[in-house]
Amino acid sequence: MARNPARRAELLDAATELLAAVGARGLTFRAVDERAGAPTGTASNYFRTRENLLRELCDHVFTRVTPDPDQVAARLDAPRTRALEATLMHDLLSRVEADRAGHLALFELRMEASRHQGLRETFTERFRSNLEAITADHVDGGFPGGPETARALYLAMTGLIFEHLTLPGLHAEDPGALTELVDALVTRIVPADS
Repeated sequence: MARNPARRAELLDAATELLAAVGARGLTFRAVDERAGAPTGTASNYFRTRENLLRELCDHVFTRVTPDPDQVAARLDAPRTRALEATLMHDLLSRVEADRAGHLALFELRMEASRHQGLRETFTERFRSNLEAITADHVDGGFPGGPETARALYLAMTGLIFEHLTLPGLHAEDPGALTELVDALVTRIVPADS
């Protein structure tokens, strides 16, 4: 199996863009090669099977959409309030806008996992790990509310992001309306500062 990490990353980025653009049915080795500008057969040299590609893609996309740790640390150098939680949710939406393909790919991976038992277990564990980290960061970080608040906010933002990416303009005709919607979600879910 090929071992050039830079080429593997290029192929995974191409697969991410492809997954977001055409869905899982269009995710073939040949299509990944074409999207990456690589010779035919390159993707199959890096990933033994399509399932192997999807498993690596799951980790790659999570890494790709993870916020910059320095930016998060700078944000968290403030009191843990409902207002800071709202700021973090606005930051999340900014990251979604900056990498629409990465976030759409996460939804496509979820859909693919719903159809394939082997992938479902792997993807569920990856998403569960992410949710547990988000919940721990919320609770251990001293934000208002407990684990149920973190999970409710996660679910609300996931739904908002899904609708925003798949049906732009459904809930917000202008960017200000989307900002107000995020603020309203945070206000309704996160308890007032104590």
